[in-house]
Amino acid sequence: MDRKPIEAILFDLDNTLIETALASRVAIEKVSLGHISEKFKHKLQHETFDPTSGGSIDELRVDHWEQSIQEVAGSCTRSLADECYYLWKSSRLKLLSLSPETCALLEALRTRYKLLLLTNGETQTQREKIIATKCEKFFDFIVVGGEFPEQKPAVSIFNHCFTVLGLEAKRCVMVGDSLDTDIQGGFDAGVRATVWIKNSGASQDVCTAKPDYTIPTVLDLPGILVELNE
Repeated sequence: MDRKPIEAILFDLDNTLIETALASRVAIEKVSLGHISEKFKHKLQHETFDPTSGGSIDELRVDHWEQSIQEVAGSCTRSLADECYYLWKSSRLKLLSLSPETCALLEALRTRYKLLLLTNGETQTQREKIIATKCEKFFDFIVVGGEFPEQKPAVSIFNHCFTVLGLEAKRCVMVGDSLDTDIQGGFDAGVRATVWIKNSGASQDVCTAKPDYTIPTVLDLPGILVELNE
């Protein structure tokens, strides 16, 4: 293994630094529409969004609520679907935050490493999360997958990250909760090490990717960095 020191850490956002899955569930419960909410949750988990279609992610998710209500109640007004969606969205954004412990970790790491946030997802949605969590101040660079031709695990977006960092892949560590996108992508891109956040809040991927390290929380990362830099 290359023994040169680590110089940068690439972090995933959702379910790595913030508990997005938990916030989504709690926000859905706040809308409190029983089977309708469950149908919306299912549509959200399986949605596909084409930014070239002319519509917005907000319109698509209002559609999710409208269809969910229609499937259970038989009819739905657009205004009711709008109300449900914006209640869910505002509730979720209010619930998203970096814990004080995570903030302290990022502040400490930034004194020694370059930090880059690499998050998949539709541009508007991810930028709203970034604003809501006030996490920009902790990162030297922020890369949102929806703003590029390919998202994780594509090597192209990792190469973009290495370019903006001005570093070789072997000087970087990838940290994330998804075996399929974070770990496989980091491995394919040639990072020094991949660190999998195996938490109970996010769905587990069916993937053969094997992380170099597995930890239950990002707060355990410093020990791994010490080992890598020995």
